[in-house]
Amino acid sequence: MSTAKPQHIVIMGAGLVGSMQAIFLARRGYRVSVYEQLPDIRKEAISAGRSINLALANRGIDALDRLGLMDQVNELLIPMQGRMLHDEAGQLKFQSYGQKPEEVIYSVSRAGLVSLLRDAAEATGQVTFHFKHECTAINFEQNQCTVINQPTGENIFVAYDYLIGADGGGSQVRQSMKDLQETTFSAELLDHSYKELTIPPAADGGFQLEPEALHIWPRGDYMMIGLPNPDGSFTLTLFMPNEGPISFASINDEAALHDLFDQFFADAKPLIPDLVHDYFNNPTGYLGTIRCQDWHYQRAVLTGDAAHAIVPFHGQGMNAGFEDCVAMEQALTRFDDDWQQAIPAFVDSRMDNSNAIADMALENYVEMRATVNDPKFHLKKAIAFELERRLPDYFIPRYSMVMFHLIPYAQAFARGKIQAKILSDLTVGVEALDQVNMARAERLVKQKLPRLPHRG
Repeated sequence: MSTAKPQHIVIMGAGLVGSMQAIFLARRGYRVSVYEQLPDIRKEAISAGRSINLALANRGIDALDRLGLMDQVNELLIPMQGRMLHDEAGQLKFQSYGQKPEEVIYSVSRAGLVSLLRDAAEATGQVTFHFKHECTAINFEQNQCTVINQPTGENIFVAYDYLIGADGGGSQVRQSMKDLQETTFSAELLDHSYKELTIPPAADGGFQLEPEALHIWPRGDYMMIGLPNPDGSFTLTLFMPNEGPISFASINDEAALHDLFDQFFADAKPLIPDLVHDYFNNPTGYLGTIRCQDWHYQRAVLTGDAAHAIVPFHGQGMNAGFEDCVAMEQALTRFDDDWQQAIPAFVDSRMDNSNAIADMALENYVEMRATVNDPKFHLKKAIAFELERRLPDYFIPRYSMVMFHLIPYAQAFARGKIQAKILSDLTVGVEALDQVNMARAERLVKQKLPRLPHRG
């Protein structure tokens, strides 16, 4: 196979990752064609279903910075300093994400961000988007995709020098690889699903809840969260089991819905005027983790959710996908655009990290809906912050490693396990921070954790 530098790159999927990847490749001089089965959100509205706002953290910011786009993106952002916990009586408790002023997470509009990325891709003069075009087949031997133009019904044959599957959790590129037994993947569906609801802006256009926080109503086996939008509204997401006493199966009529909110979400209910309509008309979204055993076959490679879709409970799906774009850029630079060497290196750099963030996202669901109600959880968090202050080169809370640093996910996951054991040992028979033996704590940290080799 020729090792000449490819000229024409085809990307399946014009979502956040596909659009960003197109910019990186265009800036390397490639001609890029992007095919997307959905309409262009810049020109026509797309029906609800996928969350309209997302959490942007340091990994995603790093990728956007590399493209010089953060000044534009900043206009779309609302900073969230921490979690605002709502108990059943409506009492509020604020829990800071980090302990430094810059340790915040940003709520960002999915539509606003993807539109900005598509504009930036087109501005390179190297990228062409084809919306309402669905990939139906791939001939990996001939480097050709079959794409249907949905408005006309016409089949188009698209030749590529390299194909990137950025087509999300339901990836056709991945499925085509699997059909040839060139990859296997697992799709682990969570036995919980979600439904989106809306708190509109106040009469004066302001926010009805504190805007600089991610709001959580933790209820044990289920929960609701709320993220602020720039127009003063909040997007609420209700997560519940699919079956059981309180579940999507049991909340199946207006009376049951009113009972649920009167009893467990009473402070939020008056703020949701379209509760009944939204609950029974908005789609119920599934939650799943996709783990793909091989992302690369012939001249095709998977990236983003197509390779490693994760549940949303760590706010890292988009950030992990953007980090993929940076990793591919770094691999192409390292191997001087020799794709046959760069792409396996890219995959190798991301596989363990992707599995690690998938596991951490699943663990964070339990934390958000249940563990945050445990006083011991708050004590451990306080100890972790104190250890970070005392030993910043050894101890960074796992959540902070994931959200506020560029420490590889797999490293954060491994260190996090050691740190969790240390915090458990330190809180035996202890109820307050001032009862903790900090000399012992520092000794344990230095014994069990290597000095951080990388500060990002």
